[in-house]
Amino acid sequence: QVQLVESGGGLVQAGGSLRLSCAASGRTFSTYGMGWFRQAPGKEREFVSTINRSGGYTDYADSVKGRFTISRDNAKNTLYLQMNSLKPEDTAVYYCAVGWGRQPGAYDYWGQGTQVTVSS
Repeated sequence: QVQLVESGGGLVQAGGSLRLSCAASGRTFSTYGMGWFRQAPGKEREFVSTINRSGGYTDYADSVKGRFTISRDNAKNTLYLQMNSLKPEDTAVYYCAVGWGRQPGAYDYWGQGTQVTVSS
């Protein structure tokens, strides 16, 4: 079992930045990959980024590549998502999850989500 708690969401103007955090507890953090997904109202949950258990390999959706950076601190059991140059279309609830890859079905545990709102 893994428990995940996201934080760091909020309201920001277009062009601004936010850093999301995901605190994990339960299983040893360094033994599993992690990912970020997001879901906007009326839309399906979509892949944002993923990172392997060591942090040595990452993958990003084309829509966020070059603007978002995923990272992890295995000593602090925490996953991060640094979001720069935010756009109104980035507005969504952001979820962290345990797993690897681009498909939501490949993830076992999910956090409750944190709202990110980008105003134009």
